[in-house]
Amino acid sequence: MNDDIDRELPMAVADALRDREETLAVAESCTGGLIGAAITAVPGASDYFDSGLTTYAYDAKRRHLGVSREALDEHGAVSEPVAYEMARGVRDVADVTWGIATTGVAGPTGGTEEDPVGTVYIGVAYAGPWGSESSFSVVNRYVFDGDRATVRSKTVDQALEDLLEAIDAQ
Repeated sequence: MNDDIDRELPMAVADALRDREETLAVAESCTGGLIGAAITAVPGASDYFDSGLTTYAYDAKRRHLGVSREALDEHGAVSEPVAYEMARGVRDVADVTWGIATTGVAGPTGGTEEDPVGTVYIGVAYAGPWGSESSFSVVNRYVFDGDRATVRSKTVDQALEDLLEAIDAQ
């Protein structure tokens, strides 16, 4: 695991999910499995961590997460609509309480004027109990400075912070 990744965040996620007896799955594009690696670095992660999918290609996002062709075609993979669909998709496909998704431009190339290198969308989706109508999804857009490794490690930390914030708000 990248030494730049904050080790306290995965521990805080572990404590929060264990305390609530809730589960997590992740769908990663630009982070390529780093969130899953950070989560599973914590002993006992099997108590709350279900699965991690690295859905890098458009077709993988469609096939494994149910991301719509329309969202990908109209907005591109690095977009708020795709991050929403990824987070909801991994939550529902894995049948877990929480889904996290990351999609972005880690660099060094691939940026556009609207989404320069370092642009990342992080989605968090919650599955409330049936009948409660409390399920929700949120997506935040970030622009991180740094090289590819730095953007990816900052994305991991931010995704875990976003998850903790959403858990605390529940």
